[in-house]
Order: sequence, then structure tokens, then C-alpha cells
Amino acid sequence: MAIKRTKAEKKIAYDKKLCSLLDEYSKVLIAVADNVGSTQLQEIRKGLRGDSIVLMGKNTLIRRCIKVHAEKTGNKDYLELSNLLIGNVGLIFTKGDLKEVREEVAKYKVGAPARVGLVAPVDVVVPPGNTGLDPSQTSFFQVLNIPTKINKGTVEIITPVELIKKGDKVGSSESALLAKLGIRPFSYGLVISNVYDSGSVFSPEVLDLTEEDLMDKFASGVSMVASLSLAISYPTMAAAPHMFLNAYKNVLAVAVETDYSYPHADKIKEYLKDPSKFAVAAPAAAAASGGGGAAAAPKEEEKKDEPAEESDEEMGFSLFDD
Repeated sequence: MAIKRTKAEKKIAYDKKLCSLLDEYSKVLIAVADNVGSTQLQEIRKGLRGDSIVLMGKNTLIRRCIKVHAEKTGNKDYLELSNLLIGNVGLIFTKGDLKEVREEVAKYKVGAPARVGLVAPVDVVVPPGNTGLDPSQTSFFQVLNIPTKINKGTVEIITPVELIKKGDKVGSSESALLAKLGIRPFSYGLVISNVYDSGSVFSPEVLDLTEEDLMDKFASGVSMVASLSLAISYPTMAAAPHMFLNAYKNVLAVAVETDYSYPHADKIKEYLKDPSKFAVAAPAAAAASGGGGAAAAPKEEEKKDEPAEESDEEMGFSLFDD
């Protein structure tokens, strides 16, 4: 016969278990366990068995254990968890991928009836169709202003009706009607509210971010830093290329307007003196870069320009040379 342990012995055993988990695991999912039954919780434990452990308990007891563990080990990272222990929550210690564990937990949801006094987590819509109820049950529908008709001796709902809105409390009439119709509109399971990873706490939505999302956000941040740096003339790594380019443009502009010159400025001055050299330089640059479609366009323009030059000579421009 098993010896029944006292409350003090249970607390000591719970404290040892929690401290060993804190030493072994660095990733924790904080899950809200409202309306989750023991059988459902057992199924979740079985599904996560292998690399994750679900721990439930009183918030005050968990806080005390975390505080004692931090004082003994000097590791105060887990103290962040104490502020998250609000309401009916549990801890999921894991060594696996956080996103995969959250998706696995989300699979274990159980349908539940609309009990009186519950706050609806979703909108409840009664679909149209035959209810299978006899005409004596029409009083329920009349109280809730649901349009019905009698069809072949049973009550039939004519149009879909939004019976309960999200956030509203379930009334006795709504609960009784849904029970008669056999509708279980709500589903409950562990809902991940926060994520702890090696001292950092963040929202579970972060787990949905992909590498592309991170790159886009990083590029957007660099762009904002560069724009701000250029606006206030404060040098940063992000703005440095733009500053050098703007400085070069200023130097080039000074060289063009004055007698000062250097090799690159000489080319620009030549182009400004004789713009026709642009037409020759563009196809040459495109051919040097090995361009495909982009290089074809300047070549076509060059071919189109050649007949125009021949036609000018034919029109008598050579007479001036004579």
C-alpha cells in the first residue's frame, strides 16, 4: 500500500522537480490552460513526450521555487518567468524547436458546449437548415428572434443567425438552444501566451517570422538609419556610401564649373562639349557588360541613327565641304 505524502513532502518534491527542470532546460513556453481538462492535458503530455515536459502548479509555489533557485545558483534569468505567471497558466519546458512545439500543442483542442456565463472566444453563428425539433420547440427560436418555418413536421431555420458575438457572455436561452441543436461552438486547449528562451521573453508571434521577414525588417531599419543620418549630416555605416557618393558628385560639379580637372572629370567635360559621344559610349558600355536585352536596345538605336546620317549627307551637307 502506497504511503500518502503530506503537503510539505509534496511541496519539497515539486520544488526538486522544478529546480531540476530549470537546470536542464533553457527554453520555456508559458501556456494558458483555461477550460482544459485533465484528460486533455494528459493527451498533450503524451504528444510532447520525448523532448518536452508540461508542468502545472500554483503560481505562488512556482514563483517561490524560481526565486530560491535563483538565489542558490546565481542565475537570475528565470526570474523573468515570475512576472508571466498570471492566471491559470502552465510551463512547457522543451529542448526542441519552439515553433514546432507550439504547433504540436495547438493540435490538441477539444470542442466544448456553450455553458451559461462563459465569455465567447469566437462568434457563434447558427446555420440554416432542418433542426429536427418538433414544432413545440419554436419558443426558443422566438425568444432569440430566429426566423423559422415548419417543414414536414419539424422546425427549420430559414437564414443564418449570429447568435453570440465574440466577447459576449453566453445566456441561458442561447446555451439551451445550442444544446438542443447539438452544436459545440467553442474549442479549448493550451494557448501559448509567452516564450522564454535563454533569458529573453517575447511574444509567440515572433515564432512565425521567416528569414525573409527578418531580412526585410533589417533592410527597412538600415534604410531609416541612412535617411536620418543623411538628414542630420551624422556619419554612420549605413549612410557612409551615400555620403561618399554625394561628396563625389559635389567634387565633380566643382571640376565641371572650374578649370580644376582629373581623369574622370575630363571624360564628363568631353561629353558636355560634344553630346554626340554619349551615343557612342552607351552601346560600348552595354557590350562590355555582356548585357542581353538591355544591350540590344542601344544597338537598335544606333542602327536607326545610321540611315539618318546617310540621309543628311544625301541632302547636301557635303556641299559645304566643297
